[in-house]
Amino acid sequence: MQAGNVHYRRTEDIPETVAVFPLCGALLLPGGQMPLNIFEPRYLALFDDALAGKRVVGIIQPEFDREGNVKKCSASPALSAVGCLGRITSFSETGDGRYIVSLAGICRFRIAEELTSGKPYRAARTTPFIGDLSPDEASCQIDRKALIHSYKAYLAANELDADWASVERASNTTLVNCLAMMSPFGPAEKQALLEAPDLRSRAETLIAITEIAMARDKDEYSKSMQ
Repeated sequence: MQAGNVHYRRTEDIPETVAVFPLCGALLLPGGQMPLNIFEPRYLALFDDALAGKRVVGIIQPEFDREGNVKKCSASPALSAVGCLGRITSFSETGDGRYIVSLAGICRFRIAEELTSGKPYRAARTTPFIGDLSPDEASCQIDRKALIHSYKAYLAANELDADWASVERASNTTLVNCLAMMSPFGPAEKQALLEAPDLRSRAETLIAITEIAMARDKDEYSKSMQ
């Protein structure tokens, strides 16, 4: 996996300990790009330290309940089981105290142990999904036609559009991961897409979520007309 100018091929290429950025409703996937607008002091400190180190940050959702609501039981809510490591590939200061950052997805990870770092942000020892570093396109065949059809129908129903010419040219991996990241679904759906075991499963999950969303929207519209 290449992220910016760096290739990640082995476990040894991945930092064992990373700062983690809890972000509800966020989805970063291997090979994907995530723009961030950083303004909270603790996260400004996080990115200062990441830039001074290996430039790797863990994006992870706070733990949520069955309705997709974040469990606000403490100042530091529990974290979801799986997140994604990202490398800082672009960085700029705005002049008003914010950072504009772009992360390139490296691989997913599980939290092995949350650490007491003495910093204002959270950090953890992680176990990376090494299989994400060398995806096998040939073994990840997906039903492109069904995926594109369902997503086109969803966007049309919501009066949205996409650059379908670019979509058609994309590889299977890029197609699935980009559609998953740009999908307007909630935290639970985003986590399900992240935790899908392989590309085919992620594509099937995305199709299922899209079809459920369209059916729900249609049902709510019918009720509003009664």
